[in-house]
Amino acid sequence: MHKPKEKTVYLAVSITMLTICALAIIIPIMIVFMSSVSDESTVIKYGYTLWPQKFSLEAYDYILTRFDVVGRAYAITIGVTFVGTLVSMLISSCLAYALAQRNLPGRKVFMFFVLFTMLFNGGLIPTYYFYTTVFHIKNTYFAYIVPNLLCSAFNVILLRNYFANSVSPALRESAKIDGCSEFKIFRSIIVPLSTPILATIGLLSAIAYWNDWQNALYYVDNAKYASIQQVLRNMTNNISYLANTSSVPSASRQVPGLTVRMAIAVLSMAPLMIAFPFFERYFVKGITIGAVKE
Repeated sequence: MHKPKEKTVYLAVSITMLTICALAIIIPIMIVFMSSVSDESTVIKYGYTLWPQKFSLEAYDYILTRFDVVGRAYAITIGVTFVGTLVSMLISSCLAYALAQRNLPGRKVFMFFVLFTMLFNGGLIPTYYFYTTVFHIKNTYFAYIVPNLLCSAFNVILLRNYFANSVSPALRESAKIDGCSEFKIFRSIIVPLSTPILATIGLLSAIAYWNDWQNALYYVDNAKYASIQQVLRNMTNNISYLANTSSVPSASRQVPGLTVRMAIAVLSMAPLMIAFPFFERYFVKGITIGAVKE
């Protein structure tokens, strides 16, 4: 008798909470964007607002004057994100497919090594020496790709659970009866049926590669190989230096520091925000199904 009323209250509370969460995400993004197209003096005077007191593209103009550096860095980051995501997905999905087979010899041992990497790592200094002396990735494009290829056991576990619980073993068995190899089964049956989880893992990997700045900090000191995150970070540091150093002429210190920082944040977020809607429909389904445990 009270169920319709309870359902109405539940829906009202749920919608209210979701609205608050959505606003908590959207409002800061709007403030960042509006601040990036505001005049520096009005931001200093009135603070950050949801609508600019005075429009100005001075911050973006400052960044575009360095378009040769920024453009090259964007090209490097896009290339690294595409190649790194593709190779990372290939390695993770192949490993996960093997671990999803219950008759795999030594399956528990391999699974232990995957889980072990979620809890422990070799540390920064051993990792640095390993990659620079064995793989020789310093000041190369591989510095952005190689360290992240096998770093996410979480992705492997999601994929393995999806392959084991969401793809019928009968499909694999019938394909083997028809003479298909494991590679052909994986390519022709498993991959087409695993679009949600592969899109989810691809999105997570792409975000990790795009936002990565630590590898650039550790392994890249040549401006020729600088990624967009590194270039924007250096630009922010240079603005802070110009604004706070008295030895620099005052004319050189008149840089829109606050608004440039916001413009830098917008340029960093924009590609992912544009790409996310295309993956969103797969994201929830891939996470919920891939998270089912045996």
